[in-house]
Amino acid sequence: MRVLVLNPPFLPRYSRESRSPAVARSGTLYYPMWLAYSVGCLEQQGHEVLFIDAPAAGLGLENVLERAAAFAPALAVLDSSTPSVAEDVRSAVALKERIPCLYTVLVGVHVSALPAETLDIDRRLDAVAVGEYDATVAELAAVLAKGRDDALLRGVAGLAFRASDGSVVRTAPRAYIEDLDSLPFVSSVYRKHLDIHPYFYGHSRHPLVVIVTGRGCPFRCTYCVVPQTLMGHRYRRRSVANVVAEFRSIREHFPRVREIMIEDDTLTADKQRCRELAQALIDARATSIPWSANSRADVDLETMRLMKRANCRLFCVGFESGEQRILDGIRKGTNVDTIRRFAADARRAGIMVHGCFMVGNRGETRETLETTLRFALELGPDTAQFYPIMVYPGTEDYRYFSERGWIGSGNFRVSLTTEGLHSSVVSNPDLTYEEMVRFCARARRAFYLRPRYLGAKAWQTLRHPSEAGRNVKALGAFWRHLLRPPVEVPGGGA
Repeated sequence: MRVLVLNPPFLPRYSRESRSPAVARSGTLYYPMWLAYSVGCLEQQGHEVLFIDAPAAGLGLENVLERAAAFAPALAVLDSSTPSVAEDVRSAVALKERIPCLYTVLVGVHVSALPAETLDIDRRLDAVAVGEYDATVAELAAVLAKGRDDALLRGVAGLAFRASDGSVVRTAPRAYIEDLDSLPFVSSVYRKHLDIHPYFYGHSRHPLVVIVTGRGCPFRCTYCVVPQTLMGHRYRRRSVANVVAEFRSIREHFPRVREIMIEDDTLTADKQRCRELAQALIDARATSIPWSANSRADVDLETMRLMKRANCRLFCVGFESGEQRILDGIRKGTNVDTIRRFAADARRAGIMVHGCFMVGNRGETRETLETTLRFALELGPDTAQFYPIMVYPGTEDYRYFSERGWIGSGNFRVSLTTEGLHSSVVSNPDLTYEEMVRFCARARRAFYLRPRYLGAKAWQTLRHPSEAGRNVKALGAFWRHLLRPPVEVPGGGA
């Protein structure tokens, strides 16, 4: 069967697979990694796939429709996100209008949280996949090859579909994939289908390749959408040997790649495995490409030093707040003293840190905002981002803020500005979303425009020419936002 797998058009350089989907001020553009894994699974089953990433390729809807019509797929798999969901459905319906026999299925965190509501946006949409969807779309393709039969579709776990009588049918939940080594290397899918150069992380060297070594996160942060809707809370791991083999494959097939980003929710959740992976990379002499990873702020110095020997370059860390009461309220499971020690140890180990700070959490006040800004300046990570809370359907935070009437609009689009930048529709009795957005703009300027920081960046660029390209590229994209007036207006009506 011919299958179209599509990251739909929305806004230029829109990162749909980011944990907080938006157009990033730093120019960051995420790989459509989960979609790419589903492409690999479909091809493993013998299906012919056309994989299009419209935001990365700069394609509008009409361009996508033309390419899709020439390919003539029987099934289209489209990614979705909360801010873009109405447009994602519109893309699916437009494909059906151009290719009348096409079966359309949306995937991703938003549709996993609100399957029936998504199908009701437009009754012409055929189905959504709920949860981890690699095996779901592969099985769906196999079933559709036999014909569109409601009885057969009911046997596809992890699906919500519109039956022939117009009703919405929800099938049994799909079990998570346990043998992650059975999946193809996602980097091999990139190599076959994508131009890697548009993808950029502001904290990483460019060009980079993004992979995961495991799925699921054992922690219970109230805001984090991927574990709560897509991948679950149990950390399922690839074997260390399998990960090392992908590192070596990337080195062989991507000679110009300058970094590997490990996008596990929290690679360092299993510190023993981190040490085993680092040692295996050293033993296999697979350390020629620097790599980075998402981390918690609780890694010990010994583990860091071993990871550094394996050429770990940077940790991406969700610090979130400098107020312990806020961290406890979102069940972050860290404390400010441990965070301080982590930041100091990372400097001692020679591993850079990208720090993420989220404002507007439960109990946030104007005073706690200032505490967080002072904390960010004290920690002094290599780069930092400040953004207002984005509460997504399917998360505990969404229920919490909804129950209290603190979400100001049911229009998901207005959680972004007209340009697609992070905004917010969440207020609380002490803070409006306008104040949060204004604070984030001020915090970015306070962090990045410090003479000490600018001097350190200039020295880093001179001392480590390998960092120069990243600094210049990120600065070029980011600078215009630093100098803007601090108030940004959400992008749409209520």
